[in-house]
Amino acid sequence: MKKIKILCILTIMSSLFMACASLDDKNIDKKNDKKNQVEEKNVEEKAFITNGYAGDCPKEYSEFRLEGVKYGKIEHIVYHSNTCKMDRPFSILLPASYDGEKKYPVVYFQHGIFGDENCIIRDENNRIRQITANLAADGKAPEMIFVFGHMFASDDPNQKPGFNAKDVLPYDNFINELVNDLMPYVESHYSVLTGRENTAVCGFSMGGRESLYIGLQRPDLFAYIGAIAPAPGLVPSRDGFMAHEGQFDSEEDMKFPAEMPLPKLLMVCCGTIDGTVGQYPKSYHKILEKNGIEHTWFEVLSANHDSMAIRSGLYYFVSNIFKD
Repeated sequence: MKKIKILCILTIMSSLFMACASLDDKNIDKKNDKKNQVEEKNVEEKAFITNGYAGDCPKEYSEFRLEGVKYGKIEHIVYHSNTCKMDRPFSILLPASYDGEKKYPVVYFQHGIFGDENCIIRDENNRIRQITANLAADGKAPEMIFVFGHMFASDDPNQKPGFNAKDVLPYDNFINELVNDLMPYVESHYSVLTGRENTAVCGFSMGGRESLYIGLQRPDLFAYIGAIAPAPGLVPSRDGFMAHEGQFDSEEDMKFPAEMPLPKLLMVCCGTIDGTVGQYPKSYHKILEKNGIEHTWFEVLSANHDSMAIRSGLYYFVSNIFKD
């Protein structure tokens, strides 16, 4: 009888042990599944750029989702610029969760030549509202604020942009308005995180050129720098439209000031069939390489000087900023 009881006890203990082992195996499997999911996401992000080339932004991030995601709202604001000695406009994209309490990092995004504060964010082909909100919803990027300034920073209300040295100079002056007027206004009127780790500068075409210039000049203010199809003019050159004196005196001067902190990300990209800025973005990539400046460079397959290039560059940029 005692032997039977002992056998029963051993059988029960063995069953309990096997059950616990089974639970442990299930827990291990769950942990491995989560680990594999994280690794798959990392591989997916790295695979976006293959051998220096990328495609369009994935559709699951560039399109509105029917449920589960709330998209940000756009506001149009007028403020006073001491740099330009007049009132100036900007547009701002606020996350759907914005309530004035939580603080958000900020991206200052610049438009192209002849553009304004509305042309990038109001062009639905660029899909900025969709890309930023969808990435945040999937945990691939934090929620962030986008600011779109009017980059033609002239103090003459009658001056218009043009393809000559005088009429592109106000674009080069935008760095002063951004730092001295626009950023202080945004920081005092919106719930934003401050400091270089929470501030990015990015742009398209002429805005890409100016964003590179601003980022190279003021890495103390911007830890993240992006240039999508940047226009010629950073260094002395001549294109099909005009001769450029150069914002930097020479290619050797196109680098960060000594003793300044380096950015966490510097991205330059361009479409493979860009018929507007041609090979100038690639020339900037080569100059940065020659000057020993770490950066990410890629070309967007089949993209011209267009929204596809913007979507692709924006997808990569937003996926890789404000992560620390």
